[in-house]
Amino acid sequence: MPYTADANRYTEMEYRRCGNSGLKLSTISLGLWHNFGGIDTYENGRAMVRRAFDLGITHFDLANNYGPPPGSAEETFGRILKDDLAPYRDEIIVSTKAGFYMWPGPYGEWGSRKNMIASLDQSLKRMGLDYVDIYYHHRPDPNTPLEETMGALDHIVRQGKALYVGISNYNAEQTEAASKILKRLGTPCLIHQPRYSMLVRSPEERLLDVLQEEGIGSIAFSPLAKGMLTNRYLNGIPADSRAAGPSQFLKPEELTEELLGKTRRLQELADRRGQKLSQMALVWVLRGGRVTSALIGASKVSQIEDAVGALGNSELSQEELAEIEAILKG
Repeated sequence: MPYTADANRYTEMEYRRCGNSGLKLSTISLGLWHNFGGIDTYENGRAMVRRAFDLGITHFDLANNYGPPPGSAEETFGRILKDDLAPYRDEIIVSTKAGFYMWPGPYGEWGSRKNMIASLDQSLKRMGLDYVDIYYHHRPDPNTPLEETMGALDHIVRQGKALYVGISNYNAEQTEAASKILKRLGTPCLIHQPRYSMLVRSPEERLLDVLQEEGIGSIAFSPLAKGMLTNRYLNGIPADSRAAGPSQFLKPEELTEELLGKTRRLQELADRRGQKLSQMALVWVLRGGRVTSALIGASKVSQIEDAVGALGNSELSQEELAEIEAILKG
C-alpha cells in the first residue's frame, strides 16, 4: 500500500529558526550514521524514516561515508525517497557531508575543491537527487587552505547542488574564520554540527558564543553520548545493541563505573520528572534555545517516538539544572 504521511505531522513538533537564516529545523532531527547501511535491514530503516516524518521530523542527516559499507546509507535513503517520500521532497531537509575517507588516492578525503565537488556529485547520484538542502564540510583539513574549502562550498551553492552549507567538528577559532570567508563570498554558513551532550561540554567553552555572534545555527550530534545517556547500558552492553555490533560504535571500556554512577543518578532525576534519561538528555541539549536541533540516531521506531515524546516535557527548572550540574561534576 502506498505511503501517505500523517496529516497531523506538524501539530506537535517544534521548529526553530537556524541562525540568522530563513530556514527552520525540527528540534529533533534523524541521523543515518548507523542502522541504515547495506548490512542493515531495509524495511527497518524505511519504517524509522517514515515514522520520523509522521512525527514532524523534517531533517534527515547523512554523510558520504555513512554505512557500512561507506555510501550505503545514502543509497538506502535514496531508495526510501523513491519508494515513499518523493511526493514530500519539498517538506524535507536532506543534508550530507564530505571530508572523511571515502575512496582511495589523494582526492578521496579532506577538503580540497576536487574532493568536495566530486563527493557531492557521488552523493547526489546515490540518493537520486538534483540537490541537497545542506552540504557540510565534515572536518577541518589542516593541509588545505580554508579559502579553498569554503570557496568550494560557495561554488556548490551557486551551481544549485546545495541550498545551504555548513561545517562540522570545527573548533571556535576555525568556525569564526570559516564564517568570515563564507560571508565575504556571499554564501553565509548556515549551521555547525558539533558533538555536544551532558558528557561532552566542549562547545560551551567558546563555540556556542561564536555561533551566536556569527548568526550560525547548530545541530548537536551524539546528544545521548552514543547511548550512554540512556538506560541501555546501566547493566552492561546488551547483545543486540550497537555497542556490541561490528561498527564498534561504543567501546566497552568507555562504560566506567564512575560514568555509570552518574548516569544512574541522572536516571533518578529523570524518573522524578516522569521521563526517560534519554528524553531528559535531549531536553538538556535543547535548553535555552542556543542549539537549533538535536540529532538522534535510532535502531528502532520506538526510540524515535521516545525522542519526540521528550518535547512534551521540555522545561528544566533551575533546581533541576543545578542538580544535573552537581551530578556531572561529582
